[in-house]
Amino acid sequence: MKLIIFGANGPTGRLATAQALTEGHSVTAVTRQPGDFPLSGAGLRVVRADALDPDAVDQAMAGHDSVISALGVPYTKGPVTVYSQGTGNIAASMAAHGIRRLTCVSSIGVNYQDAPGEALVFRKVIVPVLLRLGRSLYEDAARMEERVRTSGLDWTIIRPAGLFDATTTTDYTVSTVRHPGWFTSRNDLADALVREAVDGRSIGSVVEVITTEGVPGYPRVFLKEALRIGGKR
Repeated sequence: MKLIIFGANGPTGRLATAQALTEGHSVTAVTRQPGDFPLSGAGLRVVRADALDPDAVDQAMAGHDSVISALGVPYTKGPVTVYSQGTGNIAASMAAHGIRRLTCVSSIGVNYQDAPGEALVFRKVIVPVLLRLGRSLYEDAARMEERVRTSGLDWTIIRPAGLFDATTTTDYTVSTVRHPGWFTSRNDLADALVREAVDGRSIGSVVEVITTEGVPGYPRVFLKEALRIGGKR
């Protein structure tokens, strides 16, 4: 399959690119800084483009079967537009080129709901802090989700929890309802992105991806890792 990955130079984007190449797919990795992209090899094409530039997006889009958006930004007090505008440009270009399959990363911080059995300190202390810190980010991610839902494409929105680095892919949980769990490894998120892009398991659905094996200790490193929920994908 011919895949194009936006946000390919982020931690999750790199993992998704590497996995897709290992599986034998052709991948176009889209990044604003192709000189910093660490991967190479047969089947890979690296393209310079900013998702906020509709012309650049359109030039990269043609000839692909499926699109992954791993766009992400750090927490900021300023306005965030990369999710809604960037993904809006991607969706518009897909429609123009007749490409149907879109898989994109959002966050459980959008329309957050408590999971069954979550600790009181998590629900009453940590979550309100995270939602306040990431307010502008989550608001734009919500705008992105609305654009994706109304795009007319064959879409899947993936919502990870607090992102952390791992070394392997686990037997992670994919759910259309809020599932207990505070973390998502980037390996698991990357695997879910590729599986959706290639296999089309959850078309027209918003799904959570939650890691339940080998997660960081709670609460010692919780805030350090959970803050990544809105950070670089």
